[in-house]
Amino acid sequence: MRWRTLLLQVTSLLVALEAVPIDIDKTKVGNPEPVESAKIDPPDTGLYYNEYLRQVIDVLETDNHFREKLQKADIEEIKSGKLSKELDLVSHHVRTKLDELKRQEISRLRMLIKAKSDSLQDMGVDHQVLLKQFDHLNHKNPEKFESTDLDMLIISATNDLENYDKTRHEEFKKYEMMKEHERREYLKTLDEDKRKAEELKYEEMKKKHENHPKVNHPGSKDQLKEVWEEADGLDPNDFDPKTFFILHDLNSDGYLDEQELEALFTKELEKVYDPRNEEDDMVEMEEERLRMREHVVNEVDTNKDRLVSLEEFIKATEKKEFVEPDSWETLDHQQFFTEEELQEYETLLSLQEKQLKKKAEDLQKQKEELQRQQDQLEAQKKEYHQKHRV
Repeated sequence: MRWRTLLLQVTSLLVALEAVPIDIDKTKVGNPEPVESAKIDPPDTGLYYNEYLRQVIDVLETDNHFREKLQKADIEEIKSGKLSKELDLVSHHVRTKLDELKRQEISRLRMLIKAKSDSLQDMGVDHQVLLKQFDHLNHKNPEKFESTDLDMLIISATNDLENYDKTRHEEFKKYEMMKEHERREYLKTLDEDKRKAEELKYEEMKKKHENHPKVNHPGSKDQLKEVWEEADGLDPNDFDPKTFFILHDLNSDGYLDEQELEALFTKELEKVYDPRNEEDDMVEMEEERLRMREHVVNEVDTNKDRLVSLEEFIKATEKKEFVEPDSWETLDHQQFFTEEELQEYETLLSLQEKQLKKKAEDLQKQKEELQRQQDQLEAQKKEYHQKHRV
């Protein structure tokens, strides 16, 4: 159902739907045996409040009134907070369960704050003040789950998930800069002959990695036909976009979500990356998968709801670019960072290293001072006992 897909897309949670009958051309896909509907465990969104988010959605869906409103809602209504106003009309039982979930989440956050403050030996921390940094709930009322809480949860999840891909790209860039930094630092430890040999090996590994079969343009006819033939085991001459869509809409909700789209690129990625090969970096493979998915979504998702509907998919297959796409440049041909960015990163690493070194020195001094005080106390005890024996 559309409402469920929209809500779960906002929160990036994939909850199983009851399978609905679909009309598949049996001359193309054979006679598949009927399968029982299975519940798909929702994947972790990567948000630090993922569990709380999932539990709130599960509880809300048990209320018939709220469920009915969701059926009529579109993604903009969900994002705008209109649904939050309906919270006042849910049953007392549901409100009680939501209140309990919020209290548990507040307690969890306080424990995290305490653990952090204890690790920093920070005494006298005002936990209520620190709770303000968490904007997915209303910390002013820790006992009750109100419409404000639902509004804040949806807004936070939407904003965080929309920035999630950007964060992944930034983390990947840092990863690549760290790799290059460590490589250069290692070279500094070698004599001239060994350094030349290491540089030669590095260039050979790069060339070996770049020597791979042609990668089809993500979302192109050639790319999808390859999935149709090799993954689905079907005749490439019988390729049919509608049937392909139905086969890969794994939860039968009428949309291809981000996870279902990313699964389509596995065959292409296997052309470039093999975990058994030293020259192939699996972190880079996941970055390539992300790039492919972003490209397809940008090209096909015309209403920008982060989902690809059957209508959008079919329209994309009717474009000239579907049959005659541009060549796809893999990460082999991408520059992840500039020399200036690397230098800035190394400066930051150096600063962090100095700070850690100073902290280690301070901790060592504290340890030595505590040991001195302990020795002094032991000496005083010994002196005290000796005097009283006399």
